[in-house]
Amino acid sequence: MSKPAKSQWDFGELFPAEQTRKILSVWELTADIKRLLEKSVGSVWVSGEITNLRAQSSGHVYFTLKDVAAQLSCVLFRGTAAAQRSLLADGQKVLLQGDVTVYEARGQYQLIVREMELQGVGALQVAFEKLKQKLAAEGLFAQERKRALPRYPQRIGLITSPTGAAIRDVLHVIRRRHPGLEIIFAPCRVQGDGAAREIAEAIRTLNEFNQQPATSNLELILVTRGGGSLEDLWAFNEEPVARAIVESQIPVMSAVGHEIDFTIADFVADVRAATPSAAAEIITEGVFASREFVNEAPALMQRSARRKLDREIENINSVAGRLSRLHPRRKLNDSLQRLDDLQSGLLRGLKNSARSHRLVFENLAGRFSRAKPSLMLKSRRETLHQLEKRLHSLGPAQVLARGYSITTDATTGNVLRAAAGVKSGQKIHTRLSDGGFSSRVEP
Repeated sequence: MSKPAKSQWDFGELFPAEQTRKILSVWELTADIKRLLEKSVGSVWVSGEITNLRAQSSGHVYFTLKDVAAQLSCVLFRGTAAAQRSLLADGQKVLLQGDVTVYEARGQYQLIVREMELQGVGALQVAFEKLKQKLAAEGLFAQERKRALPRYPQRIGLITSPTGAAIRDVLHVIRRRHPGLEIIFAPCRVQGDGAAREIAEAIRTLNEFNQQPATSNLELILVTRGGGSLEDLWAFNEEPVARAIVESQIPVMSAVGHEIDFTIADFVADVRAATPSAAAEIITEGVFASREFVNEAPALMQRSARRKLDREIENINSVAGRLSRLHPRRKLNDSLQRLDDLQSGLLRGLKNSARSHRLVFENLAGRFSRAKPSLMLKSRRETLHQLEKRLHSLGPAQVLARGYSITTDATTGNVLRAAAGVKSGQKIHTRLSDGGFSSRVEP
């Protein structure tokens, strides 16, 4: 049978049924992949390191979990009650349990976190926080239980590694600032397994040492070590060390790591220092500061003594002035001066009175002369004679006539009124009623 003829326009069936394609949308493809992942993988545990951590204001936390060869997007929703979610941070190693799924909007697979466990440093941080909360609840961090350090310590206990940098730093500062300080060294390990037990035992050993009568003057214990990672410092975050510090009868100073490092030992100790060197400076501060005071003490004492002496001299001068004002001779001199003033006043009064009477007499004489001159003249002469007699009786000559004398300095002519004014060998002149004589004072 011959084949049917074909024309040039007969192309046959262009799209055979067996060659028809199934075309999916992006959403359909993503949904299929999501179903496959959730069905075949489902819930898994996966470990890795956190990076690109983002905490949104909505409360959801987004981050990437990575290892050396791959990375995985993760989301921790706000409603998921995962422990330690507040401790998440970049660089932490974690173990996560969650559901593998696809976030359709980005077309990427991710892990929806349901549970979380911190590993490595994260686990240590959780243990640190738990012990911290426990001891704080017992009141071991309370300020009122902290004891003051001695101002001028003479003997201290030192707990650290004999080969670490901390002991070199502490000894260097003490030699420079307080070389006379006696140190009782209790060596121990400060890192690794068993270090916490050795530190606690060293604290108890120093307390037992201090109970002996011959060595009972240990005033302070310094527990210290240099810086390091959280794992390196972990011995000081263990409960046995904290309990030993709390139970110590001797005040304890903790100086662990660098300034930014805080350990449980720092919280329970009586005093925390930022570094070993800083601890040594705090311990020696009293003696170091007093050296400057002692050097300045002589000058201070001299100034104080001078001020005291000046005050005493002022007081003595004040008392001497008061005594001189109250001395009997001062009163006697005042009385003599007043007597001289009265005598001078009396003489002036007499002269004034005589002048007044003379004026009156002259006035009367004039009147009498005009009226009856002879009688008036006679009367006035008698009055004048009486006044002259009174004046004569009050004059110095009459005083001399009664047995008194007047003694003067032969050189100056000044009247000598007191024996204290006369010097040995002084030439004096004595006036009597009928004359005078000169003499020289004998001792």
